[in-house]
This record gives sequence, structure tokens and C-alpha cells, in this order.
Amino acid sequence: MMQIEFLGTGAGSPGKFRNVSSLALRLLDEINSVWLFDVGEGTQHQILRSTIRPRKIDKIFISHLHGDHIFGLPGLLSSRSFQGGDEPLDIYGPKGIKEYVEVSLKVSSSHLTYKLRFHELTSQNNGLIFEDKKFSVYTAPLDHGILSMGYRVVEHDHPGELMVDKLTELHIPSGPVYGRLKKGEVVTLDDGRVIDGKQMIGPAQPGRVVTIIGDTRKTENAVKLAQNADVLVHESTLGKGEGKLARSHYHSTNIQAAQVAKKAHAKKLLLNHISARYTGKSAYELEKQAKAVFPNTKVVKDFDIVDIPFKKA
Repeated sequence: MMQIEFLGTGAGSPGKFRNVSSLALRLLDEINSVWLFDVGEGTQHQILRSTIRPRKIDKIFISHLHGDHIFGLPGLLSSRSFQGGDEPLDIYGPKGIKEYVEVSLKVSSSHLTYKLRFHELTSQNNGLIFEDKKFSVYTAPLDHGILSMGYRVVEHDHPGELMVDKLTELHIPSGPVYGRLKKGEVVTLDDGRVIDGKQMIGPAQPGRVVTIIGDTRKTENAVKLAQNADVLVHESTLGKGEGKLARSHYHSTNIQAAQVAKKAHAKKLLLNHISARYTGKSAYELEKQAKAVFPNTKVVKDFDIVDIPFKKA
């Protein structure tokens, strides 16, 4: 089951009820790994309160280089060495992330037991930045005063399943022939019948899409990254009626985030990066206001886990 676990949902500095930014995309069933998005101060302490194993983290995506999104990175990387992490780890983020990590480790005489691979991004990065057999990751610059990147994670479609019931109805015995048919081959049976494997395979299962939008003003690139996403995580530092304040501080309101979700035809909106002024009932009010624009909205809190199921056929 693909899941998002929120390790920090606050804005600016740690608070009593919300730590600073970090979330984990749990892909344990899919590829046996965890991807982190931002690593604010104290992220490794938050991980200790979860079931995440640092050695499973093999990719980290940084939205931008403000401290509340990166101050936890050197500590997490160091601790991973003592927790069985010996596989290489990829770090994606704006230009400067490599220098920040390397200087932090050097000055503190920290030595890792694994290799770091840096992928520095610039404002020219607008598209595919990673692809393997199961996932693709796309990025685009947002609008935050300093370079801030949004990310779109696309799971590739799952091949259709062999329709065993149909084969049984046709009295085709199980065995090696099933494997050939599943590959889509045309098979001639012992009784002379010719069976096209492509006609024995069910429809492909569409992959899931997760879009993560960190600190930004309302921007069209957020809409592009969020097109038809199953889940859109979007910053919501401020509330309704604070549009001018949000713009002057290069942030978004809950209403602006909801407008992005609506325009992009996303399925679910998770409001993140919540200002400390919104606690308890006022956080619920942020959610209620946004729902008036985009009904399937939730304000997340630290340690929330959100399942991302397959689309219904």
C-alpha cells in the first residue's frame, strides 16, 4: 500500500503541536523503499516515533534551501550510517544542497558508510528528473523568492492480470502455457486451437500520482504538476482573506491551494505547512474554508498516515 506519512506539518519553526517540514512517501510494497520530501530540524526524532527505518530511505527530495526544510538533513544522514544504511542515497534539490551537506559533514567530522549522489536542480529543470521501471518523478520551479521546486511522482501502469477464469472456461490446462499467454504470445495448443495471449490479459491498472508542492505563491506550475493527481499535498501557511500577506511572504493560503486542486482536477487535497497561529479549532476552520472550494480537503497533522489506493476500475 502506497502511503504518505507526515513527519512535520508546521511552518517556519518547530511548535508544540507541529514540527517543521518533512513527509515520507512509503513505497515499501512497491519497491521496498521510502522517499523523504524535505528534512526539517528534528526529522530523525519524528522518524523514531514512526515505523520508518532510515536504511529504507534511499531518495530525498528537497523543495528549497530555507532552514525549516533542510536543518535536519546532516543529522539524519549521519544517523543512517549507524542504523544499517549502507546503500547509496540520492539527494535531489536546488543548487547549493550539495555544498550545504558536504560542509556540514566535513566541519562536524562526520563520515558516512554509504555514498551520496547529488542531483542539483536549477530553474531550468522543468520535467523528468528520475525514471526507473516503476516510477517517474517530474519537477518544476515554483514561486518562493528563492528557488523552490515542486515534485510529481508518477507510478507506471501495472500490467493487466491473466484472466484465469476465462482460460478455465476454454478448458486450457494450467502449466507453462499460462506463462507464455501472460507474456502476450500467440500459442497453438495440442488440440490445434490458436490462442492470442493479448486477449487473455485484463486491462492495465493505472498507476497512482502524488504531487508535493512546498513553499510557494499561487503559481501555474503547481497546477501543471498536480494535473489529475490522486493526492495533492500543498502548502497552506495562511488562511482565507490573507492573500495579500501570503503574496508578500511568498506563500499560499488555503483557498489558493484549493483553487489549484480544483483547476488541476486532483482527487484529494492535503493542506500542509500550517502556520503556528492555526491550532485546534482554527486549523479545522482552514479545512472548512478550503472545502467550500474543493470538497475533498484535509488539514494534516504530524504523524498522519494517508493511504493512496489504486483507482477503482
